[in-house]
Amino acid sequence: MIDSSQYLTPAQIVAELDKYIIGQHDAKRNVAIALRNRWRRMHAPLEMQKEIVPNNILMIGATGVGKTEIARRLASIADAPFTKVEASKFTEVGYVGRDVESMVRDLVEQSVNMVRIKKKEEVKQQAAQAVEDIILDALIPPVSQPNNRVSSTLGYQNNEEKEPETDQELNERTREKFRLMIRNGELDERKIEIKVSQSAAPGIGVMAPGMDDVSMMNIQEMIGGMLPKKSKKRKVTIAEARKILLDEEAAKLIDMDEVKEEAIKKAENAGVIFIDEIDKVASAASKGGGGGPDVSREGVQRDLLPIVEGSSVNTKYGVINTDHILFIAAGAFHVAKPSDLIPELQGRFPIRVELNSLTKDDFYQILKFPKNALTKQYEALLKAENVTLTFNDEALEKIAEIAFEVNAEVENIGARRLHTVMSRLLNDFLFDVPDKIGANAHIAVTKEMVEERLSDMVKNRDLSQYIL
Repeated sequence: MIDSSQYLTPAQIVAELDKYIIGQHDAKRNVAIALRNRWRRMHAPLEMQKEIVPNNILMIGATGVGKTEIARRLASIADAPFTKVEASKFTEVGYVGRDVESMVRDLVEQSVNMVRIKKKEEVKQQAAQAVEDIILDALIPPVSQPNNRVSSTLGYQNNEEKEPETDQELNERTREKFRLMIRNGELDERKIEIKVSQSAAPGIGVMAPGMDDVSMMNIQEMIGGMLPKKSKKRKVTIAEARKILLDEEAAKLIDMDEVKEEAIKKAENAGVIFIDEIDKVASAASKGGGGGPDVSREGVQRDLLPIVEGSSVNTKYGVINTDHILFIAAGAFHVAKPSDLIPELQGRFPIRVELNSLTKDDFYQILKFPKNALTKQYEALLKAENVTLTFNDEALEKIAEIAFEVNAEVENIGARRLHTVMSRLLNDFLFDVPDKIGANAHIAVTKEMVEERLSDMVKNRDLSQYIL
């Protein structure tokens, strides 16, 4: 069952997306409804759950307007497995849509990793205790014969604590003192020898005609699993040993069968697959004409169709059903149109959302308001050098204006243009810190500075053509 605490209301989902993505309210509303519908479906009567299928979404908009970011943030909000694939990948020579199932396998892999991390967190305390015991055994091995008396010259007579009577008692007291020192980090730099398990055959080459990467990986894992595991001794610091052993001990405490089962359910009921560049596989061939690459593109669409419609896909973790996976497709559709996709595939993306091209004001807001705004990223980078960076509003407006103009003059690459503009503006400062600009300095970016450094970007068209 999907926990309601993990699923926000549509309005809350949009509010979360607004923290990172400016504008595109229509797209945000549609993905918010799609996400909330996952929770609603899981709380519907059991006989209806199988009948309710997700309304897949087709996003139409130029590059850099936020299509991928919306899908990625949506999956993050829902704590759902997410995978992105470019449809044009399947038109490459040798593919022709042959292995479109790989995107489902990637989703399951992502889901398994998410569940494994969650399970590791649950057993972290137990694993940490086991690691502590291993490190302690390496420092002070336990005494196997408890009945030997301790020599009276050990100097316990003047202490308040009772003198240990056996080697075992002395050993236990010493171990407890060292345990406290390990917990307090006092012995982190001390080196010890530990055993680290490793695969008996780390590189088994498997080659066969017509075999894809996933099949080869499965055979390699199967052969590796049949061979006995070997352990290797390594001399490392206690701090390093703690990191290495924690993963191993946590893995021993996790039931991988339970992880696989939970991961398959999570991928089936909450998974999101984002198919980018869907317009690159749309062509006039879908209308009944053409050949060559057009045939290949239609072949990719026909191979995508059963996955999006709902089918069973074999993965190394088990069979996954794609009926209730949410598919979000996106494309610029500059040349092709959504209607150039084959009708069956069009029908599987009933919700169509057009994303708006970014305006000058959008660029300004992108620079100022999101939690991950570029300005805040550069401020954090220079803060690491104890240098304060600030932008006044007029400077941000000018940067937005220049980015908008360069997009209009050369090629519209949306918000990605801001990366180029900001890099051009601040690269000299990034180079001069800390050699020429020392700690505690303050760099104030003004409108005049922006004009001085960036005015030639729009004027010199030849130069702009080489700027991404």
